[in-house]
Amino acid sequence: MDAVVLAAGEGTRLRPLTEDKPKGMVEVADKPILTHCFESLVDLGADQLVVVVGYMKEAIIEHYGDEFDGVPITYTHQREQQGLAHALLTVEDHVDDFMLMLGDNIFRANLEDVVRRHREARADAAFLVEEVPWEEASRYGVCDTNKYGEIVEVIEKPDDPPSNLVMTGFYTFTPAIFHACHLVQPSGRDEYELSDAVDLLLQSGRTIDAIGLDGWRMDIGYPEDREEAERRLESGDQEPPEADESVS
Repeated sequence: MDAVVLAAGEGTRLRPLTEDKPKGMVEVADKPILTHCFESLVDLGADQLVVVVGYMKEAIIEHYGDEFDGVPITYTHQREQQGLAHALLTVEDHVDDFMLMLGDNIFRANLEDVVRRHREARADAAFLVEEVPWEEASRYGVCDTNKYGEIVEVIEKPDDPPSNLVMTGFYTFTPAIFHACHLVQPSGRDEYELSDAVDLLLQSGRTIDAIGLDGWRMDIGYPEDREEAERRLESGDQEPPEADESVS
């Protein structure tokens, strides 16, 4: 499986840490966030890393070059910051089935369960979900569920979240996601949202598997998130997760 990493963002919420570097190059426990992402994906057996760059892309390209730990790197360029679905379309000609990781996330969790479920169920999309505090849910793609606990809708950063179950930054997809990304319309934020593309797959009856997070992950959106991730990494709070638990 190839692996795609979205790393085009500017990271305005991380300032002043991103005043002279892109978000993915901010260090957490003495490593750039992207290095943590690449290590996780290589451990999962990635055949190729396809990295979407944009803001201050030269810093990323010069640092990593054309390979990481023996795995080749291909770079694509998101010329305008128009959302994750827009960024994902830049890799359409480079991958078939693939893993996707948002390049501002650090995981110590059951990522291998997502890959395994994708293959076993032949799902068009599989991803990790977790429950977050209600006051934080509006930062994410929120999963609305029915009375049976099945996900029926995915909503990007809603003002009034219908649940506190959110998508994390790790997915697997078939090429069906690209067709959905082409169909996505700009959101209220005037961006092409990845969660809207996933919702289109869901509404069209495609096979979607959501798996409960076992372990931890940090979305490094604010300086305090970086500090918490460093605390967890440096304290050894990275025990291997238990078996997977599907929630839909």
